[in-house]
Amino acid sequence: MLRSTFAVVERRAEHAVTFFYSHLFWHNPGVRELFPEDMAPQRDRLFAALTHVVTRLEDPGLAGYLGQLGRDHRRFLATPALYSAVGTSLLAAFAHTAGAAWTVEAEKAWTEAYGLVADLMKAGAQESARAGQPAWWDADVVRHERYGDDLTLLTLRPRQPYPYLPGQYASVSTLHVPRVWRTYSLANAPRPDGTVDLHVSRVAGGLMSTALTSTLRVGETLRLSSPGGALTARTPPGKPRTYIAAGTGWAPVRALLEEAAADEPELEGRLFLVARAKEYLYGRADAERLSALIPGLHVTCITAAPCRPRDQATERLVQALRSSLNWPAHDVYLAGPPAFLTEVAEELEELGADPARVFHDRLPAVGRFAQRPGSRAEWLIEPPPLHWHDPAARAPREPYA
Repeated sequence: MLRSTFAVVERRAEHAVTFFYSHLFWHNPGVRELFPEDMAPQRDRLFAALTHVVTRLEDPGLAGYLGQLGRDHRRFLATPALYSAVGTSLLAAFAHTAGAAWTVEAEKAWTEAYGLVADLMKAGAQESARAGQPAWWDADVVRHERYGDDLTLLTLRPRQPYPYLPGQYASVSTLHVPRVWRTYSLANAPRPDGTVDLHVSRVAGGLMSTALTSTLRVGETLRLSSPGGALTARTPPGKPRTYIAAGTGWAPVRALLEEAAADEPELEGRLFLVARAKEYLYGRADAERLSALIPGLHVTCITAAPCRPRDQATERLVQALRSSLNWPAHDVYLAGPPAFLTEVAEELEELGADPARVFHDRLPAVGRFAQRPGSRAEWLIEPPPLHWHDPAARAPREPYA
């Protein structure tokens, strides 16, 4: 019942989510100030979470996902009253959008389902509060280093101990872009002084990445959410592994390698470091430093040729992967842009890598509809594909079938 109703609503997803927020803000005027001015990304996040829940109803990991989502929502100052208001508006939006599909049975099913979702999220938030974790961590900027126009390396010192594992990520907020949170991977293993590094790639038109790159200064304060993510070390000692990082995907891979250098310097592995051009290969010096600490780590740096399309870097990587051997024996840690992850994971499976041992955080592409039909008739005949995305709460990695 949940899936069949959601399938109808999803066809009019943009309309449904607009109705939802209009209903929520109209009936709860004070709630609007909790949200950013630009609501488009927020709409995507809502349907990302709904889609994740509806498509994984029998997944035993769903409760853990919702608990983490509840912990994340502490930074939005979510209260029991807000959960109740959201449920009321969500059901109103579904009833308005689903039309004849919204039966008494459907309303009952969704009411029960939302009650369970809200209970699991609130339980996750309460568990986090009982553990003494704050709603967010204030962190002082102690280094702000730019590489060209597009890349910034930040070092932050949280004012309270920040519990994270190498390879995880955190959502970041700044007063320069109020009430907006964006996700960035942590680029180091835990240090004695508690500092953490972030690698920020400026996105054209991106409010947060532009603020962190161009406006933020040393001495200012950022907020960090509770850490999350599935790209953490899980290979038993003595087993070979491969690390593949593209762009700022180098951040979590660097953290994993720092951990390995401290705990397992005798590991045998290979690292492929990919950048769209030579000037963007900012991680090369760190990669060489880590390979000196891990003698069995073989490093390959790959870029597109000068004046060639950036896609050539991925093509060169694929050629290098095909030249490498013994993929069934390797665990693979993969980080980079969403399209890159999809293409490389598929190539690795063809080469014999076990899909259940190709680890990466699941991060679909951000965007509205991929294409817009030219007429209403075209829309009805073939609705455009939906690309809902939740950058604030990446779902656990799933093996490729």
